[in-house]
Amino acid sequence: MNIPTYFKAGVLIDIEQPLQLLDLKIPYLKDNQVLVKMHMAGLCRSQLMESKGLRGEDKYLPHLMGHEGVGEVIAVGNSVTKVKQGNRVVLGWLKGSGIDSGGTHLISKEGQIINAGPVTTFSEYSVISENRVTICPEGISNELAVLLGCALPTGAGMVLNQIQPHSNSNVILIGLGGIGISALLMLKHFRPKKIIVVDIEQSKCDLALQLGADEAYLYEEASLALLKEQHPNGFDYAIESAGLCETIEFAFNNIHNSGKCYFASHPKTGDFIKLDPHQLICGKQIFGTWGGNCNPDKDLKSIADIIQKLEISINSLISHRYSLNQINEAISALERREITRAIITFENIEV
Repeated sequence: MNIPTYFKAGVLIDIEQPLQLLDLKIPYLKDNQVLVKMHMAGLCRSQLMESKGLRGEDKYLPHLMGHEGVGEVIAVGNSVTKVKQGNRVVLGWLKGSGIDSGGTHLISKEGQIINAGPVTTFSEYSVISENRVTICPEGISNELAVLLGCALPTGAGMVLNQIQPHSNSNVILIGLGGIGISALLMLKHFRPKKIIVVDIEQSKCDLALQLGADEAYLYEEASLALLKEQHPNGFDYAIESAGLCETIEFAFNNIHNSGKCYFASHPKTGDFIKLDPHQLICGKQIFGTWGGNCNPDKDLKSIADIIQKLEISINSLISHRYSLNQINEAISALERREITRAIITFENIEV
């Protein structure tokens, strides 16, 4: 394959500003770097927070973004042994086997230096650290593969590796974005006694019921009193992926005294959760999850196999598709809570 001199990339020049579509020069690969031609990238709430400056000071502006994708290996740097040219690979932020080559610097056509971390995906080509690529499981579509970079290992992996609910478990799930829906699908695999979902959007509650949830409530209506009335014994497990301190607290307050609360959200830097210490003394437990405790080299295939056996339409996981030219439209739609998970495709990019 002929490698172009330049490629298009969405670049965050400054916070609170739209990404700019720039022409960047293909760099010389350092040791343990992999050049990937992108097929698809996933859009995560993390990029919304990053672009809005909600993660604290950003020391790397201007820089590339994105941490979930699928593509084809075009070239490899010296010492790369994990993948080779022609491999279809999943790109993700979780570290797998291989060497961490760190980030890189790219040069725009105008001569500006653009920073890039070990994995970025909002570009036609990406330079990726060897330990952030995983050979794609065989027999799955790109649309399923792209979600193995973040949404599925975090949401489904949290249920598979950490919670593992038994058949008599009652589970409440708050937040039905890409991670929440992924968690719901893995819950469906485990078949607990009861799955209750809560979201701020009626459309997502309706989708959850279609996917096997037993009950669905709008967050503004799902008071503790209402859930206590409907489920007086509380829940064995609470899963929170809505991204707010108040929803983490809500999840924790809905478990019984020997229940466990797991959260996969990223409230903005500087926000803190408030918990009643007495509830912890009584036996409640709360846990964060770091990518569902997944090992990409081992768990991605297992998760893909389980999701495929559920025979769920991919549209249940991916609600919107955008071109790279529409990246800012996609981020705005995510901010307006109009999407479950959106993917960015890399066809028909304007030169």
